[in-house]
Amino acid sequence: MKYDVVIVGGGAAGSVLAARLAENANTSVLLLEAGTDYPNVDVLPDEVKYATTSYAESPESEHNWALRGTITEEQGEIHVAQGKVIGGGSSINGAAMQRGLPEDFDSWAAMGNDQWSYAKVLPYFRKSEHDMDIRDDFHGTDGPIPVRRRQAGVWPDIQQAFHDACLNEGYPVVEDTNGANPAGVGVWPSNNLDGWRMSAAITHLNPMRHRLNLTVKGNVFARRVLFEGTKAVGVEVESGGEIFTVEAERVVLSAGAIKSPQLLMLSGIGPKDQLEQFGIPVLSELPGVGQNLWNHLSAQVTFKVKDGKSLHGDQEAVHFGLHYTADGSDEVNDMLLRTTPMVDERPERNPGLRTKFLNDDVPTDRVARLSVTLGLPDGAGYVKLASADPTVQPEFNYRYLQHPNDKRRVRDGIRKAADFLESDAYKDVCDRRLHPTDEILADDDALDIYIRQTVGTARHVSGTCKMGPDSDPMAVVDQYCNVKGVQGLSVVDASIKPRITRSGGSHATVLMMAERAVEFVAPA
Repeated sequence: MKYDVVIVGGGAAGSVLAARLAENANTSVLLLEAGTDYPNVDVLPDEVKYATTSYAESPESEHNWALRGTITEEQGEIHVAQGKVIGGGSSINGAAMQRGLPEDFDSWAAMGNDQWSYAKVLPYFRKSEHDMDIRDDFHGTDGPIPVRRRQAGVWPDIQQAFHDACLNEGYPVVEDTNGANPAGVGVWPSNNLDGWRMSAAITHLNPMRHRLNLTVKGNVFARRVLFEGTKAVGVEVESGGEIFTVEAERVVLSAGAIKSPQLLMLSGIGPKDQLEQFGIPVLSELPGVGQNLWNHLSAQVTFKVKDGKSLHGDQEAVHFGLHYTADGSDEVNDMLLRTTPMVDERPERNPGLRTKFLNDDVPTDRVARLSVTLGLPDGAGYVKLASADPTVQPEFNYRYLQHPNDKRRVRDGIRKAADFLESDAYKDVCDRRLHPTDEILADDDALDIYIRQTVGTARHVSGTCKMGPDSDPMAVVDQYCNVKGVQGLSVVDASIKPRITRSGGSHATVLMMAERAVEFVAPA
């Protein structure tokens, strides 16, 4: 059978695209997912179902790719979790629903992508969501994804102290961090509904599974896109140890910002030198494939919480974030500050710390952190082929903190966090700062080394198949998601972002992007 549209990757973007395209009964859609498909929510494994567990992020879980990537030279290669299950990252993430900021999308438009201005994308944010708290022109009430701001119950003491410190420093309270002006301290939005992680597979895809024109296949590994001349005609896939050809009028890659550029390069689309190195015939020379790798980093200040003071609440407990502008920055709200316990009280099979340099004499369940997120980095990394064998993961490096402006802003953010701990808001909560030490904090070079040694990462990988006009030599797709130099092939996922969104989250934006792209990839 030849399908109108074959989508490679059943993550957040792929699930949304498949569901929306299938609304037209005359469009046949095949959705391929390398991981397991769970068509019945009653048999969802707990690690996928519940937002109260993060086991699916661990290298032992079958529900993520367990990739290895470099973040800094000091840390070398680390485990990188990317969803390998229906719903993709939306099935294993922390259930945050923070949108990109209005300035992000207007900057995309200024780069030559006028279809992605804030005014153009706002209707698609609204289409994707059912906001359970706010009803106004910025929020949807009829969409599939629930969005709530968890505030039930008593605020944990570390959250109360953080909130008070922000106000004492003159930052305003913002009631809606997904609104027109998110600057200030506000509640982090979530799609955690009564403990369930409401993935795109549950919200968008499952209600459409009865459609005869929609086929969903799990445990199908895509090897490369097939072409006749420069026209995409299908996908070579592997399932059950056999290799098959799937025919399509249009192929859409929604495999994420690591796997989508790998598939393009395996198919002959990408930097000429890389393709020739591995004996892959060049179909379309696009030097931007795999470049412009953006991701958020998180640098930590750790502190011991005084006995009797709470770090955790129940699953409805509030979590605050502060969007602020770094001193000397040309971009507004380019930084984010949050506080969390070092060890989650979540029922998972691999509990443990997510940082280094804790003091041996401090019980780990009494340690909290202030996390500094660089929302809009200037430095970028890359994805490169490691082999012409599709089963060999690509090489990738986030190249964190290579740009001087990134180092400066994160360094200043760490010092801001340390100042918070010395403020009156924390005098009854913070016993003492653990790391960085005073000596490290006072020395720029020592602090830079500490940050590189301890920095953490996120699953917000973006930009490796960036959209842009023909005048941009690094653009991979046009603003309608069409891969340049070929026909019948699109990319719709976080990889096409021309720059990462500065909010500190990615999921809500990816859902919007898929909603927006439906009209671009639908058969005429």
